[in-house]
Amino acid sequence: MSGYRSVIKSFPFSMKEVKAKREVPGDLLGLKDWAGLLGTQKGQDLGLGPEPRAERRASSEAGGRASGEGRGRAGSGAVASVSGRSGSRRVRRPPSLGRVAVVVDQGSGFIKAGFGGERQPRLMLKSSSLVPTWDRPVCTRAPGCGLAGGVERAHPIKHGVVVDWEALEGLWERLLVGGLRVCPEQWPVLVSDSPSAPPASREKVAELLFEALVVPACHMASTALLALCSTGAFSGLAVEAGAGVCHATPVYAGHSWHEATFRLDIAGSTLSRYLRDLLVATCPDPSLRALPRKAITQLKKRCCYVSLDFEGDLHNSDRHHPVSFCLGNGCSVCLSSERFRCPEPIFQPSLLGQAEPGLPALAFQALQRVPATLRTRLANTVVLAGGSTLFPGFTERLEMELEAQCRRHGYGALRPHLVAKPGRGTAVWTGGSMVASLRSFQQRWITRAMYQECGSRLVHEVFN
Repeated sequence: MSGYRSVIKSFPFSMKEVKAKREVPGDLLGLKDWAGLLGTQKGQDLGLGPEPRAERRASSEAGGRASGEGRGRAGSGAVASVSGRSGSRRVRRPPSLGRVAVVVDQGSGFIKAGFGGERQPRLMLKSSSLVPTWDRPVCTRAPGCGLAGGVERAHPIKHGVVVDWEALEGLWERLLVGGLRVCPEQWPVLVSDSPSAPPASREKVAELLFEALVVPACHMASTALLALCSTGAFSGLAVEAGAGVCHATPVYAGHSWHEATFRLDIAGSTLSRYLRDLLVATCPDPSLRALPRKAITQLKKRCCYVSLDFEGDLHNSDRHHPVSFCLGNGCSVCLSSERFRCPEPIFQPSLLGQAEPGLPALAFQALQRVPATLRTRLANTVVLAGGSTLFPGFTERLEMELEAQCRRHGYGALRPHLVAKPGRGTAVWTGGSMVASLRSFQQRWITRAMYQECGSRLVHEVFN
């Protein structure tokens, strides 16, 4: 275990702080309580000075002059040695940032944003964004992409990975300025990062934040770590199922185990399309095919559930429990076996013609990949996160199949314990809100001065 002591020593957060927060009823403190722990009040000035909106890009290009000012304001914090653009440099960290952070969880389906220390995100926006057709090329052949009035719908994040940085910049602009009504130049930003995103993606996020939005400081954290933090844990297995992707990620002492991370590209959006196909196959009514995506999503959320015995329920009509759902246009839809067939591809991707294992098998493989000395400890805290884990029966089915995987492969003594909080749909954002409010976290930011001195590669030194 000596190899892990250095990891624990380097971990930035105080366990005493987290345990104190876990004892508070309702899992999270209110903003006033968090402000007391943070030692600041929301709205207090950062001391890094706002810049005029029109001068954002100009200021980011004038790196040398702004860098000198930023270092002067940073004060006398801890000194870190990093690899800069011209060799090894010593970068002075700020002792603290005086303003509560903006916390952003960017997902494939929705992007959630709010302020550190609050219980719930202030905003939940669709990750898709509208862009003018004359401003940039957009693939009009994509389903649901074309719109009237010379605009197209762009999808900047697919399967948890950013694929359109220009559209993401516009989405962030709308989120911070139009949604939260904050001036980005004055607010530090903590943003979630997909466990399977390529390393270059973090560099691009840093460039977007510091050069396009000119934020004073930023931090990037894995969604797996933030999901664990929402339960007050820093070690465990995070099992995430969102709109675009599922992940099984081991986390030890606050560090994600990338070599043991597994992903599944079947998630909420795929299930919505599958439900539409099931309904059309059962009743080939043109009105069903014309149902908007929002109506299909409502059907999925309100009527579908995970079966604990899929084959038995499928072949026994007495177990189907049909329900009728009234749509806004006055029509009604009857769902029978479609209720439990819809979420089944997460457990059996073969139903969609994919050969990859289901989420329970991936969760077991993630546990199997970590050292034996840590396996039991991580299995004792299997945290569920993401909107697609909210299906009734999801937790019970995952626990049942995960235990079966352990017995089948000779790990009978391994008894995974699942943690499924009611608010796990926003667990990643909640974890970010907690982390951004910890007093011991305030020296973990990358400031604009540090970025201008060392470049975007600094993110790999600070956040790994």
